[in-house]
Amino acid sequence: MPASTTSDKPRILSAVALKDVLWDTLNAIKSDLMLPGQGDAVASQAREILRTVKVQLQVANQAKRPVPPDVIDFTERSS
Repeated sequence: MPASTTSDKPRILSAVALKDVLWDTLNAIKSDLMLPGQGDAVASQAREILRTVKVQLQVANQAKRPVPPDVIDFTERSS
């Protein structure tokens, strides 16, 4: 079953968790447990999250400011 379904404890948003959900989604589509349209919606949300992180990094770089702590947490958190 894909990791994006409801579970006992909520998952923390991190790059590793995002990769895991995308991988689980792909496997669910391959196994006919999820419709391709549902997988596309998951992938669209993931792209939007990554686009937001990219913009935050670009703004910090252009403004010569430190990277926001939430972006660092997102990339470094293991799960």
